[in-house]
Amino acid sequence: QVQLVESGGGLVQAGGSLRLSCSASGRIFNIYDMGWFRQAPGKERSLLATITWSGGSTQYSDSVKGRFTISRDGAENTVSLQMNSLKPEDTAVYYCAARRRGARYDYWGQGTQVTVSS
Repeated sequence: QVQLVESGGGLVQAGGSLRLSCSASGRIFNIYDMGWFRQAPGKERSLLATITWSGGSTQYSDSVKGRFTISRDGAENTVSLQMNSLKPEDTAVYYCAARRRGARYDYWGQGTQVTVSS
């Protein structure tokens, strides 16, 4: 099992920045990559960014490319999401997730609320 705990959400004005962190524990040697997702009220959960656990290769959705940066700290077993130029439409609950190679994302954090005011 892998346990994930997010932190860093909150309220910010449009144009501002927030940094989310996700701390991983447990059988982290099984992790292939980790991702950040978000879910706004009435909408489906969407994948924003991924990073491989070993090599740090990253991918981004078009909605956040150029504004958000995913990174990892191998020594601290954390993955972060730096969010800049935030917009009201970025308001959502943000989740980190992890998966094993070839598997779906089946380890999830509890979520952290991000609210961007206009």
